[in-house]
Amino acid sequence: MKNRILTSLVAFSLITNLYGAEHKSSAQIMKEALAQMEALVAKKTTDSKAMPNDVNSTFTLGKYGTFKFEKANENVYIMHGPVVGPNKENQGFMNNPAVIGAKNGLIVIDPGGNYNVGKKVLAEIEKISDKPIVAVFNTHKHGDHWFANKAIVEKYPNVDIYAHPNMIKVSKEGEAEVWYGILSRTTGNLDGTKEFAFPTKTLVDGQQIEIDGQKFVIQHPHDAHTDTDLVIAHMNSMTLFLGDNLMKGRLGSFDESSSIFGNIELLENIKKETNFKLYVPGHGLSGEKDKTIDPFLNYLKVLAEEGKKAYEEDLESYEIKDEVIKKLPWMNDWDAFKKNMPAHLNKVMIELGEQELANEESEE
Repeated sequence: MKNRILTSLVAFSLITNLYGAEHKSSAQIMKEALAQMEALVAKKTTDSKAMPNDVNSTFTLGKYGTFKFEKANENVYIMHGPVVGPNKENQGFMNNPAVIGAKNGLIVIDPGGNYNVGKKVLAEIEKISDKPIVAVFNTHKHGDHWFANKAIVEKYPNVDIYAHPNMIKVSKEGEAEVWYGILSRTTGNLDGTKEFAFPTKTLVDGQQIEIDGQKFVIQHPHDAHTDTDLVIAHMNSMTLFLGDNLMKGRLGSFDESSSIFGNIELLENIKKETNFKLYVPGHGLSGEKDKTIDPFLNYLKVLAEEGKKAYEEDLESYEIKDEVIKKLPWMNDWDAFKKNMPAHLNKVMIELGEQELANEESEE
C-alpha cells in the first residue's frame, strides 16, 4: 500500500511539473510523465545493482558482533565464529569457516552449521572474491561444521565435497540426524538444511591432493577427536587445519569413537614434527604453533595425569573433579569448561580401564 501511494505521489508531481512548464494536451502530459517515471525506475534498478554486496548483508549475531572473512595467511581467509556452543543468538554459527583462493576458484573448509548460516557465509565469501567455489573440505562428522554444505551445493551443484570415508558413512547412517536434532533444539535455525548435502569424495590418511593448483596433504588421526577426522595441511601457504582435534576458548565433546590419549599424542606429534606458519583450530582463534596448541594440549594432559592418579587410587572421576578444576585456572573463562570437563575426566578413566583390559587380554 505504501509503495502504491509513493508511486501515485511521484506521478502527480511529474504531471504537475509538466503542466506548469507549458500548456499541453492531457494525453501528451501523461505520456511524458510515464516516460520520466520509467526512467526513474530504471535508474533506481541500475543503482541497486551497482551497490556493493555488503550494504544489506552484514553478518551480525546480536551480542557476538559482526563476522567477516579476514586474510590470515597468504591466500587463506578465515571467519572465526563465536567461541560458544550452539544457541539461538549465534544461530548455530560457532566454527571457523576458511576460504583458500586458487587460480580459477575457491576452496572452502567447514562452511558452517546449517543452511541459513551457509547462505550468510556464502555472501561473505562473495565479498572477498567473485570466483566460483570449486571444492569443499569437511573435517569431521559434527553437523556444526558441515551442514552449511547445502547452501554451497545449491549455488554450485557440481562442487566436489571431500571428507573421510568414516565421516560419510556414519553421517548417512544416523549421525547427521543426531546433529540435526541437537542443533534444531538449541538454535531453532535448521530450516532448509535438509536434504543434507553429504560429502561426495573421500580422502584417506597420507593422501596428497591438488585442486586448482593448491596442494594439500591429508592426515586421518585414527584415535583422537573422533574416528572421522581429517587434519588438512595446505602446503602453498603452510597452513594446518586441525578441525576439532584442537579448540581454543571452548570445550566440545568426546564420544565413544574419541580418544583423549590419542588426541594428546596427535597434538604432541604436531608440535614436535611440524613448523607451519598458521595453525587453525575448529573453534577459537588461529595463530602460531605453541600459542594455539598449548592451552588445549595442556588441558588434556592435566586430565590424563590426574585421571591416572585417581585410577590407581581406585577413585571415581567425580571425586577428583574439584581438584582438577583448581589445577586449570587458565580454563575458567573457556566456554562449557565446568560443564564438559567432568565428562572429559570420566572419559579418561574409561580409557584407562579399557587399556588395562586390553593389556590383560594380550598377556593371556
